[in-house]
Amino acid sequence: MPPKRRSRGAGGYPFATAPDDLSDPVIWRPELTAVTVILEVAPDGFETAAPGDPRALGALLADEAGIDGRHVIVADAAGEHRLWLRDPQPGRPLAAVIPLDKDFITRIASLLRFHRRLFGRAAGPLPRGWPLTTYRLARLDLMLRALDLRNGGATYRQIAVELGREDATKLSASDWKMSASRSFVVRLVRDGIAMMNGDYRKLLRIR
Repeated sequence: MPPKRRSRGAGGYPFATAPDDLSDPVIWRPELTAVTVILEVAPDGFETAAPGDPRALGALLADEAGIDGRHVIVADAAGEHRLWLRDPQPGRPLAAVIPLDKDFITRIASLLRFHRRLFGRAAGPLPRGWPLTTYRLARLDLMLRALDLRNGGATYRQIAVELGREDATKLSASDWKMSASRSFVVRLVRDGIAMMNGDYRKLLRIR
C-alpha cells in the first residue's frame, strides 16, 4: 500500500504528520528527534550505495508521506528505527544527512544502528536516554496530575494529599510551609506549567 499523505504539523505540536490516534506510534518532527535518521538520494558517483526501501527492513510501525518526504518507523526487537526519507521514491541509492548540531553524537549512534540493520546485522540498543525511563515516566505522571489539580483550584496541600503525601494532613501551617512535601508539590506544579508552555519538546531530545 502507498504511504498516506498528510499535512505537516498539528495545532502547534511537534508532529511530522497529524496523528489519528495517539495510542499508535507517533512520528515526531525529525529536527526535534535526534534519533531520527535523515536519508537523502546519494550524489552522483555513489550509485552502489544501499537503496532505500524501508519495507525490505521488516515490519513498519508507521509510514507517512508529506510534502517534505516520507516518515517511517521500522520495528526492531532491540529498538525501533525512525527514518526520514527526503525523497520518498523507493529503490534509489541513499546517503545520510547528519546536521552538525548539539545532537550530533546521538544522530551518529542512530545512523550506526540503522546501518547495521540495513546490512543484516543486529542493530544494538537505542541511544542512552531514549525512550523515557520508567522513573521519568512516573514523574511526568505525577506532574500532570499535580498540574490538573492546581488548574482545578486545589491548594498545594490538597495536591500533596491526592498524590499520597500523608504527612500533609498532619502538619501545622508553619511546618507545612517548610516541609519537603510542599517543596515537592511546588516543583511538580512549576515543572508542569513549564512543560505545558513548550518544554514538552525537550522530551524528544536525549537526556
